[in-house]
Amino acid sequence: MTSDQLLQHFRDSGALLEGHFILRSGRHSRQFFQCALALEQMPVVESIGAALARLARPLNAQTVLAPAMGGLVIGQELARQLGVRFLFAEKEEGKLVLRRGFKIKLGERILVAEDVVTQGGRARETIDIARSQGGVLAGVAAVVDRSGGQVDFGAPFVSLLRLEVESFDSGSLPPDLACVPATKPGSK
Repeated sequence: MTSDQLLQHFRDSGALLEGHFILRSGRHSRQFFQCALALEQMPVVESIGAALARLARPLNAQTVLAPAMGGLVIGQELARQLGVRFLFAEKEEGKLVLRRGFKIKLGERILVAEDVVTQGGRARETIDIARSQGGVLAGVAAVVDRSGGQVDFGAPFVSLLRLEVESFDSGSLPPDLACVPATKPGSK
């Protein structure tokens, strides 16, 4: 799946929303990528996972670790395509943690999988979990990089779609956005 095909799929599936949105980071944007809608059909998930796996395979990960909720679907498919183990971090008292008996071995090569990256906060939380357990960050893989390649995780970062999408602090909204009510469609 090419970047153009992926972007068209987001449009066709209604997963690329236009309006005034508050992102998980607290920043505001005119666009929102609702990956859950884009990943409803398993053949699409398989196609996106295969394309992302082609980019991530050289990173030689032993385990894919994804933050819930956004990274779950693509993380599991990416792990399946790579033939490696899949783990996920989930919220407990507002913070991402490993639960359900998941453990990371000392020196285990971890690939963090995300659906959409804007500033990389959720991916960084997930990286911190892997490192706190003795894991080694092999890289980060995302379906969409909204930062235009500006996010630096200190490791390789691959994505299928790289766009520079404007986002704003709440105190510096452009006039056209300030007059539109904001919604928060993503996971919190």
